[in-house]
Amino acid sequence: MPTPGIIYLIPTILAEDTAAAVIPAQVTQCISGLSYFIVENARTARRYIKTMATDKVIESLLITVIDKNSSEAEVKKALEPITKGQNAGIISEAGCPGVADPGAEVVKLAHRAGIKVVPLVGPSSILMALMGSGFNGQSFAFHGYLPIEKKDRVQAIRNLEKEMLQRDQTQIFMETPYRNNQMLTDLLQQLHPTTRLCIATNITGPNEFIKTNTIANWQGNLPDIHKQPTVFLIYRS
Repeated sequence: MPTPGIIYLIPTILAEDTAAAVIPAQVTQCISGLSYFIVENARTARRYIKTMATDKVIESLLITVIDKNSSEAEVKKALEPITKGQNAGIISEAGCPGVADPGAEVVKLAHRAGIKVVPLVGPSSILMALMGSGFNGQSFAFHGYLPIEKKDRVQAIRNLEKEMLQRDQTQIFMETPYRNNQMLTDLLQQLHPTTRLCIATNITGPNEFIKTNTIANWQGNLPDIHKQPTVFLIYRS
């Protein structure tokens, strides 16, 4: 049996044209040395690889797409070159692979197959939003996207506030950017006036906005975050 290769978890940018500021040299070196990539989006990944390793011939690379719709059989097939000794990189659509990302499934099966996994340092919108919020960083939970239907979303918001109080825990969640303003409306209507809300938008970008305030003080002072990538956090001690 050949010795398996190594999987490198390669972070990518959160905002356009920020690689020089937020991506460490170690990541660039790693990309330059790889010829096989497992990615969430092929077009985005090719553009990022070319930006980070300008001498690479993109057409010569082996790129396999694993997204939220991929089956376990497809993930196992993507791991086959690695089990035969080839190193690979996992690249998410944005930020750190494996965190709120289908790359986690690849990593899970990689461990089962005895493949070494090496995470590399890079920007994570979830962690950076928590860092900038001033909220409890000892106990927190990320809930991904809340329900689309208003009735279900309102109930989810109420449940998050209840859990926040019971556990003394920061609650973190996201919304599809074009529904951000609807989310803000629901948060202001459903949360207690003294609950604090942090809005973290366009993290690492030139127009980055991270601000924490009580629900009462956000009333009438909301930013326009329509169609802008945003992380929401709530907490009340």
